[in-house]
Amino acid sequence: MEKIHFAGAEFKSLTEAIDTTTSAGRMLMQMVGSFAEFERAMIRERTIAGIATARDQGRIGGRKPKLTEKQRKEIISMVKSGRKSASEAARIFNVHPATVCRILP
Repeated sequence: MEKIHFAGAEFKSLTEAIDTTTSAGRMLMQMVGSFAEFERAMIRERTIAGIATARDQGRIGGRKPKLTEKQRKEIISMVKSGRKSASEAARIFNVHPATVCRILP
């Protein structure tokens, strides 16, 4: 809103009763901005609290691994021994070749 004002223009909403050409309109816009900032802060606090609670209960965020530890070891052994290439191992285990490359030492 300040950029609009410094450019020499004013803001009038077509759908809400907001008109920054008047002092009451500027005050209303500042109040709306304050409420929006407050709501954003509240959402952030609740999110952080929810994540902390989930961690305390032993849950972690993120996607579950596509491969089990046994499957990872099998891929490493297949590729290291030369029985399969990384791309062939990826097709066998239905993962992207980059996934196989990440687990290889």
